[in-house]
Amino acid sequence: MSDEARKLSGGVTMAEIMGPRKLGPLTPLVGEWEGDVGVDLSYHNKDDETTQTGYFERAWFRPIPIVENGLQTMEGLNYEMTAWRHGEEAMDPFHDEVGYLLWDKANKQVIRCFAVPRGLAILAGGDAGPRDKSFKFKSEPGSASYGLSQNKYLIERARAIAFECTFTVNDDGTFSYTSDLVLKLAATGREMHHTDRNTLHLVKRIHPSTEKT
Repeated sequence: MSDEARKLSGGVTMAEIMGPRKLGPLTPLVGEWEGDVGVDLSYHNKDDETTQTGYFERAWFRPIPIVENGLQTMEGLNYEMTAWRHGEEAMDPFHDEVGYLLWDKANKQVIRCFAVPRGLAILAGGDAGPRDKSFKFKSEPGSASYGLSQNKYLIERARAIAFECTFTVNDDGTFSYTSDLVLKLAATGREMHHTDRNTLHLVKRIHPSTEKT
């Protein structure tokens, strides 16, 4: 049925009724997700080569209490994303990260702050509207606002020099992302783009007001 056929009084369609959007563009992410079409492109030190790896991934995004800091107010989610190489789902994951996604309504900014257990922490952000279906996070070392930090080993062997990620909420209800971490590799003396992409589907809705801890 078309939107025109579903017109309500006042000329508003069902597709336009989306609630208050307190979390802005992050709103559709609330829940638990799975995706089996992940592709990781990275350099493998042991084999001295850059290859693609397919992976299965689980992720969850849960609302946190409103963030108030002086005159600043933000809404947000805490999250975790964990990935296993295909064929290794019963083994240890090859990637795990935890962090926060924040919506700064006043400044129309989305913010992603997260860490991975290689000694790398990233604070990335970008412009977004409250109903945007696609938005970007960017970060670079030394930035006064959105930067990244890494341990001594990474600086010497695989120094991160830029990060960019795009989140997209698809019309079919799935959620996709692409990420690009630019590294300066000591082993090759060159820069490389460590990229990841996946599409996940919702497997569980989260309603914190009714869940018991």
